[in-house]
Amino acid sequence: MTLASIDISILLPALVAGLLVTATHVPLGTQVLARGIVFIDLAIAQIAGCGVLLADHLGFEPEGIAVQIAALAAALSGALLLTWTERRWPEVQEAVIGVVFVLAATGGILLLASNVHGSEHLRDLLVGQILWVQTRQLVWAALVYGVILALWFGLGQRVGRTGFYLLFACAVTVSVQLVGVYLVFATLIVPPLATRKLTALRLPVAWTLGVAGYLVGLIVSTSSDLPTGPVIVWTLAVLGILTHAFIARRAPVSRSTNEASEPSRRPDAGSNKALGRSQ
Repeated sequence: MTLASIDISILLPALVAGLLVTATHVPLGTQVLARGIVFIDLAIAQIAGCGVLLADHLGFEPEGIAVQIAALAAALSGALLLTWTERRWPEVQEAVIGVVFVLAATGGILLLASNVHGSEHLRDLLVGQILWVQTRQLVWAALVYGVILALWFGLGQRVGRTGFYLLFACAVTVSVQLVGVYLVFATLIVPPLATRKLTALRLPVAWTLGVAGYLVGLIVSTSSDLPTGPVIVWTLAVLGILTHAFIARRAPVSRSTNEASEPSRRPDAGSNKALGRSQ
């Protein structure tokens, strides 16, 4: 398959999905890194995925309102649980998040154990089907993301710990159904991680990195006939490494260590001379 053979009506919605996910997840990912809870998105995403799989197991339509409610209810429950554990055991919060992730991941496998299409559903949940995203999904996602961004940038730190977890859960619930668990994690972590050394323009650079990752990944995937989700993940990682290297080279060399060490040597020299004179 070549790039020329790809219908733009398929490629464009996929790119729009990537732009929407990037716009929302980059600022949330910056906060995730600051809080030191990197794997929270995997945990919440897996919990939301369990909600989707449970609704499917009960016979509801894959894109019906019942599935959306199940996914959101599961994600919000997980977010409230992790809010409580952070208050109760903050020193082991990352470990708790890991346990929750493992339980949610294996719970999904158990839900699919009796499903003849279980492996296919699990792959779709993890890798996603970004090339087949539909316009109505994008409209719904844009509305939800718009509210999340308005609250995030409007209230800032005033959303508090619980507010952050709830906004995060809502964003991840929508994103998992658009692009899959792996792309949710990559979009949330890679751009903020690659730009962590920046103090100015961090968000614009991280947003640009995310957009470039989706755009280049889609082009490479469609021109090489490789799975789109994994290709975009790898593209984001490669561009993230290059961006971080570029930032590191452009950053001014810190002289704080030399400046701190030189004054410490000068008093010693002066005190030795004074001691010699006194003797």
